[in-house]
Amino acid sequence: MQPPDGDGMSGVDGEATLLDDARPPYNATTMGTTRASLHTLGCRLNQAETSILGEGLRRKGFELVEFGQPTDVLILNTCSVTEDAERTSRYLIRKTLKHSPHAFIAVTGCYAQTGMETLTHQTGIDLIVGQQFKLDLPAYLPPPHELQKRPTAEVHHTKTISREDFDLPYFAEPDSTRALLKIQDGCSAMCSFCIIPFARGHERSRKLDDILGEVRSLTDGGYKEIVLTGVNIGQYRQQGVDFFTMLRRLDDISDLERIRISSIEPTTVTDELLDLLASSKKFCPYLHIPLQSGDDQILQAMNRRHTIKEYSALIDRAFAKIPDLGLGTDLMVGFPGETDKAFQNTLAVAMDLPFSYIHAFPYSIRPGTAAARLKPQVSSPSIKKRTDLLLELDRAKRLAFHNKQIGKTVAVLFEAGTRSAYRFGTTPNFTRVAVTDSADLQNQIMPVTITAATDRYGFGHIASAQTMNSTPALL
Repeated sequence: MQPPDGDGMSGVDGEATLLDDARPPYNATTMGTTRASLHTLGCRLNQAETSILGEGLRRKGFELVEFGQPTDVLILNTCSVTEDAERTSRYLIRKTLKHSPHAFIAVTGCYAQTGMETLTHQTGIDLIVGQQFKLDLPAYLPPPHELQKRPTAEVHHTKTISREDFDLPYFAEPDSTRALLKIQDGCSAMCSFCIIPFARGHERSRKLDDILGEVRSLTDGGYKEIVLTGVNIGQYRQQGVDFFTMLRRLDDISDLERIRISSIEPTTVTDELLDLLASSKKFCPYLHIPLQSGDDQILQAMNRRHTIKEYSALIDRAFAKIPDLGLGTDLMVGFPGETDKAFQNTLAVAMDLPFSYIHAFPYSIRPGTAAARLKPQVSSPSIKKRTDLLLELDRAKRLAFHNKQIGKTVAVLFEAGTRSAYRFGTTPNFTRVAVTDSADLQNQIMPVTITAATDRYGFGHIASAQTMNSTPALL
């Protein structure tokens, strides 16, 4: 169910009283430790950047509390990929101010970049920080004795974003056992539906020494897996070092056990990259390669740089080299001009290709993009019906993929805690695995024999190390 939304200006749910002059200003120094919470909407890159912001808050002396708990400061790292993501951002601000009416609200991320004017009119926001200044946000927070609601939001925003290669202000402590590592930002592909080039600017890359330094810091801290994140990571270029060369440098770090590549454009998946995934003991046999549509005419209208034939040939080469590959994709539903026949082409391609899961999502008009001017628009009922068909296919694909793991002994990196008496972890090919075990398995890679599966998880039990070592395929 989509959260409720208002226009952000009308005082919905009591918003109009939040800045009432009769209410005394909040002074954090009178309340003891200053609490701060963070929340992320959107992609793994946003999640990685939120971790960096959290480290900045710790260094300023804030106590980080779980999002949804009473807080003195909220930093909301927003997304603008869809209208729903923007609506959710506005809803979460109102929700926070209900339980923490004096909370200082700072908004950053893609929506803060593309929707700055809208956000300046939403009641309760105190600070808006665009992408150019995002990682400097903690420095823009007032000192604790001045931390109080403002009548209007302070704004740090530029229309253009630097094209220079970058390093990070400090290394963050990840929130999970799989550490997200930002290596790249921005995109120059200009897909006709996509707001990201406007929200994050042109492609630019993180300095290699800074990447290697953070990886060594992570391995020193006991982290076993890193997940490479960015907007268009295959376009990594930094002082003569390309994406593949950077990967080889990571492969040489002795204490690093797993390297996972997150979403990557099909035009940047080279044969040498596939060979590396097939031969390296560190790189996970996993790829998420966005397809977006199974119809060539729609792909052309999207300004995508591949055809169905080229994409299918890439997948054939990938599985020839990496038979146990875990493969995910994105499919957009209802792009302008998508006829029933075009969608049936997408459905047929999605059924035929060996995806282990599918992210299906409806097209959302993004003002300023080329697609916003395209006709005809697809009706909402048609979009829902088509999305439901792809979601049903996704469930079937996940179940089939998990069923193929039954009987195998796999290496599972476990997360913290338990849920419903289960401990959860992830295999190299991105199978989510659940076991019932009383031991604390956090951040341990353990052999697990898969004995059952659903469309959500594989289920199994801890096996002996000898069993894992004698199993040919460690997924």
